[in-house]
Amino acid sequence: MQAALGRARWALRVSEAAPRPRRLGPGFSPAPRCWSCGRLLPGAEGLPHFCPGCRALQPPGPRPDLFRLMDCDRSFRIDAQELQRRFRSLQRAVHPDRFGQRPPKEQYYSEQHSSLINKAYQTLLNPLSRGLYLLELNGVEPAQETDSDADPVFLTEIMEINEKLAEHKNEDILEEIETLIKVKQEELIKEVTAAFERDDLQEAKKLLAKMKYFANLEDKLNNKKIPS
Repeated sequence: MQAALGRARWALRVSEAAPRPRRLGPGFSPAPRCWSCGRLLPGAEGLPHFCPGCRALQPPGPRPDLFRLMDCDRSFRIDAQELQRRFRSLQRAVHPDRFGQRPPKEQYYSEQHSSLINKAYQTLLNPLSRGLYLLELNGVEPAQETDSDADPVFLTEIMEINEKLAEHKNEDILEEIETLIKVKQEELIKEVTAAFERDDLQEAKKLLAKMKYFANLEDKLNNKKIPS
């Protein structure tokens, strides 16, 4: 009996002395590995990257930052020519045509990357979608058409332009409306830029809502100009 107790105490001391496994916090995620060769991958969040060992294209992240993907500062003010250069460079690297002889999984990843790069380019190139995306990144919900704080003078102006569009097919009048829309959009872009640069997200939200109205008018105008 004494011998059994001694063995039990010895086992307990050994278990207490043994190193305990490290507990990982709730935010911990294991280092990514290459799907093809299993090699540990360096951090390159948001960027399409290749395994440094076997050069296999890796899958895109779940929610990549489109600004980081396109190598842009997270700002409303962007360089459109630089954005286009980055777009072309990325598409050359991951376009599905380059992966026709690669494993099906890698072909699928190239299609995902190509689609994501197209989305990033279109989102950041267009001032309205770029502004709305910036609001999203900052946790601000975009204004809804049912919001009651819309400027009544502004809404009256939009109604008048809508009525002109509905009534006229004359090219001169349509060109006049097109010029008006462009001028208003340029004014709003300047105001939105200033709002973001002073970090006034609520003002940016209101101005982007106005930009959305003019974007809808532009769509109606373009449809009007298409011969039926």
